[in-house]
Amino acid sequence: MPANQPFGTAAAGQEPLLRGAVIHLNNEQPVVADLFELPTARDVAVICTNMRTQDGKRPIFIDHTESVFVIPLAYVRFIELPGAITAEEAADGGPGRSRTGAPAESEIEIDEEFLRRIRDA
Repeated sequence: MPANQPFGTAAAGQEPLLRGAVIHLNNEQPVVADLFELPTARDVAVICTNMRTQDGKRPIFIDHTESVFVIPLAYVRFIELPGAITAEEAADGGPGRSRTGAPAESEIEIDEEFLRRIRDA
C-alpha cells in the first residue's frame, strides 16, 4: 500500500487477487480467505476477506465473513496457496512449473520399459 494512501482504502477499493488461500494461524485451526496481495518482507499484516473454516463455515471468532480482516504476521505461521497462480509462476511459464523450471509431476512422462527393468532386477 502506498504511503500516501489512507489505511483500508487498498482493500476496500479492489477485488481479492488470490482466492482460497489457507492461512495457518498460531495455535488455531487454519482458515481459508481471499487475499488482496501476498505479504512482502516490509509488511506487518495480511489483509484478506471472505474468511471461513476449511469446511466452509464461519469461524467462531468473527461476526461477518465478508468483512476485511487485518491479521498481524506475528500470528501467522505460514500461508498456503493451493493451485493459485502468482506473478512469479506466470513469469516462469505458468502454473505447474517450479521456480527451477522443472516440469510438474503431472507433466513427467513415465518410462514403462525402465520401470520393468527395475522390477525384474
